[in-house]
Amino acid sequence: MSQAIQVYRGSYLESTHHIHVAVVHASGKLLYAYGDPYRRTFPRSSMKPFQAVPLIETGAAQAYSYSASDISLSCASHSGEVIHRSAVLDILSRAHLEEEDLQCGTHEPRDKESYKQLIREGKELTPVFSNCSGKHSGMLVTALYMGEDIKTYREVTHPVQQRILKVISDVCDIPAEEIELSVDGCGVPVHRLPLYNTALGFARLAQPEEQVSAGRAAALSTIREAMTAHPEMVAGTKRLDTDLMRAFGGRVVAKVGAEGVQCMGITDLGIGIAIKTEDGTARAAGVAAMEVLRQLGVADEAAYEKLKDYAHAPVYNARNEVIGVIEPNFILEPVDE
Repeated sequence: MSQAIQVYRGSYLESTHHIHVAVVHASGKLLYAYGDPYRRTFPRSSMKPFQAVPLIETGAAQAYSYSASDISLSCASHSGEVIHRSAVLDILSRAHLEEEDLQCGTHEPRDKESYKQLIREGKELTPVFSNCSGKHSGMLVTALYMGEDIKTYREVTHPVQQRILKVISDVCDIPAEEIELSVDGCGVPVHRLPLYNTALGFARLAQPEEQVSAGRAAALSTIREAMTAHPEMVAGTKRLDTDLMRAFGGRVVAKVGAEGVQCMGITDLGIGIAIKTEDGTARAAGVAAMEVLRQLGVADEAAYEKLKDYAHAPVYNARNEVIGVIEPNFILEPVDE
């Protein structure tokens, strides 16, 4: 099998990346595959829409006046821009919580201007800059609303995490005891399951009716609609998830995950897509995602024109000159089951 993603410097092939893809219908049928569609994978932050389900189902989002934008932020791997940080702080304020209650840790934000401004002001990074602060604020307010310990909300035995485990088990159609657990970058449990089941989860995020209970379907629809209506909160400026959902006008719900994971749901087709780069490289995942959408015939040329730098990603040098390109080199294989 040739390498699916090829990186060119000038006209010369410099590097390659192998990928795995599962394309699944909400009914459970595996439609297309590339590589190993059953590869066990930590979807990482791609699970955030499902981790937000208890926020809706418990009534916590309603109790603390979550807007659709706030719900979108609870699913985010955001860039740490002002709109993201201010929204997290506002959520915490409404719940009478402090930023210090967030247990997501700190890291440099993707939004470099925000980081430079922090340095100019002589301030330290705080948890609100974390790309996971929206998710953690949702977990916090859920624990608070349910009368549970807010200091241990990220532990695997905490009711917050146990509810999330049950949601993933249900939506992705895999017994909870078969979901392997470890620790994510932000300190909460992370779930390892076959790529197929992750894709199935995104198919049901896209079109949950008659696939899960009515109440759960309503929660998934609320989350999907919030993400597609406010894609700027899911990621940020010049980010694939944001630009993809904006270009496709609500037809695609998308969520990136660390270590080369990209997941998408096609709302009108009830199809879920899960992609994993074998070497964990993010630059290959976006190119692969765009090629999968192209091969599935999703949307028109106008949308692809807006996203052309993701489909054939330019390689830049230190002078910001384009000196190469990252291109797809694979064909999805239809699955006859």
